[in-house]
Amino acid sequence: MRVLVIGGAGYIGSHVTRALIDAGHETGVYDNFTTGLDENLFPESTVYRCDILDQGALEETMKNGYQAVVHLAALKAAGESMVKPEEYATNNITGTINILNAMARNKIHRMVFSSSAAVYGEPEYLPLDEDHPTRPENFYGFTKLEIERLMRWYLQLRGIGFASLRYFNAAGYDPDGRITGLERNPANLLPVIMEVATGVRSKLSIFGDDYPTPDGTCIRDYIHVTDLADAHVAALNHIDQHGGELVVNLGSESGLSVLEMLETARRVTGQEIPAELADRRPGDPAKLVASSQRARELLGFSPRHSDAETLVDTSYRAYCAASQ
Repeated sequence: MRVLVIGGAGYIGSHVTRALIDAGHETGVYDNFTTGLDENLFPESTVYRCDILDQGALEETMKNGYQAVVHLAALKAAGESMVKPEEYATNNITGTINILNAMARNKIHRMVFSSSAAVYGEPEYLPLDEDHPTRPENFYGFTKLEIERLMRWYLQLRGIGFASLRYFNAAGYDPDGRITGLERNPANLLPVIMEVATGVRSKLSIFGDDYPTPDGTCIRDYIHVTDLADAHVAALNHIDQHGGELVVNLGSESGLSVLEMLETARRVTGQEIPAELADRRPGDPAKLVASSQRARELLGFSPRHSDAETLVDTSYRAYCAASQ
């Protein structure tokens, strides 16, 4: 299949592109390179340096025989979304409308969308499954939920089948070392730990140690980005075969606390990784863990790389390679 990966030069997008190529698909990468990197491109892909706010560029690009779209082009910082809602509304919602309109005009009827566990908000029960109420607590999560609603209408009115993949915490790097472009200004735990381990930052801040968890620090569900990428290929195949709508969580179903991740990183890297205690951040739940049962049943989803050691080891090797 000929697949256009929008946001394909980014951290997750490059891993998805690699997985699609490995599965035998032809790929195009459409990216404005605001956060995407040239190091994340592959010679097998056609590259379009364009923005999703450029309706004309989207329509011209999709005329090149594309049969499916994978959409990963979103602003994604939850905190930033609360102070810059205009940017998030324009890029995430208006940009997606442009993508859907271009798909409709070019009669492309398969779409895999990068959604987020942020659509759920504060958990009412754990593990979180797809039937959990959706009450986003930040504007970023709101934009993802609105896009899911938009896609349902385009399915009904324009026949665009879609898979919405609700990510939990993506982490790690390609185990074969084929992707070396690092995220710019990361805010997630493991990349920050890696920056401390490689000397980019002086220390890690641990935001609270008095949560109702075994060691007092927050617990999150981490999924290796390669497992995430493989799930995109499986979701594309599912939509190709069945059409309609698919909404699934993608997580490892096991939580790691901040201290567990830190101690694993110290052990695997052999680095001291200094850390200090800081105040809690507003809105941080004590624990977030996914149920991925639906993805297992419908996609055959089975994370192979999402244990703590592999998450840390593949990240450390990527960060060391980038610093050489």
